[in-house]
Amino acid sequence: MRLTINEIQALKTQNIPIPMITAYDYTTAKIVESSGIPIILVGDSLGQVVLGYNTTVPVTIEQIIHHATAVVRGTKTTHIVADMPFMSFQSDLKSAVANAGQILKQSGAQSVKIEGGSHMATTIKTLVEIGIPVMGHIGLTPQSFNQLGGYKIQGKSLVEAQQLIEDAISVQESGAYAVVLELIPSEIAKVITNKLNIPTIGIGSGEYCDGQVQVINDVLGMDANFQPRHSKQYADLSSIIGEAIKNYVNDVHDGKFPTKAESFTLPKDVYDDLINSI
Repeated sequence: MRLTINEIQALKTQNIPIPMITAYDYTTAKIVESSGIPIILVGDSLGQVVLGYNTTVPVTIEQIIHHATAVVRGTKTTHIVADMPFMSFQSDLKSAVANAGQILKQSGAQSVKIEGGSHMATTIKTLVEIGIPVMGHIGLTPQSFNQLGGYKIQGKSLVEAQQLIEDAISVQESGAYAVVLELIPSEIAKVITNKLNIPTIGIGSGEYCDGQVQVINDVLGMDANFQPRHSKQYADLSSIIGEAIKNYVNDVHDGKFPTKAESFTLPKDVYDDLINSI
């Protein structure tokens, strides 16, 4: 059985920190689940770290479904959250319902994540009422990159801080089972976490959140030229993979690979018959 939204909410009540991480493919999802991660996010961050876009904006529903399906196949007990990409839920309620339903039906994910605070309350409420679990997302909302003027810390003024608190409460009251807090000062995250009954999942929002979420590529050091301040690099896979591939290339050039150990042979009688028949 997969972890349910009720069990996720119980982790906050039990004061158990919640680790969450992204994954975008079958093999990685299997590894992540084996490490004990309770929640995997198939984030629209795949647009940047998998597909090479500059932002998350170009990501489509079909791409989210494609990657979420692979992650679901690679897991058995982890709760899988699928991002709703840009313009899949903002235009009208009918589209939001249809798109969220399509993502869950076709991918097998257990819930969707929606960016936006108070202005998304009606959308969240509508989805929850028809049985679609929703994780909220406030603070820096990457899909609003163009409107926000870049990836900046949110809530630095009193007015902005108050709005973030209002947004968090609105997301909870709308029925979301958890909310991501992205790039907001830790003091505000602490206030929000203390006010809400649902778990807060931080990314660049400090140590007071109920849980943390990171992009797996950042954690594993997959990009030698990019390391966000809010992330911690637990491995340097860029160097490890690069060195491994160089060794492979050198072995092929030098005739060291493949050897007999990596090759297959015919039985001698079959080989003799083949040679005689040529």
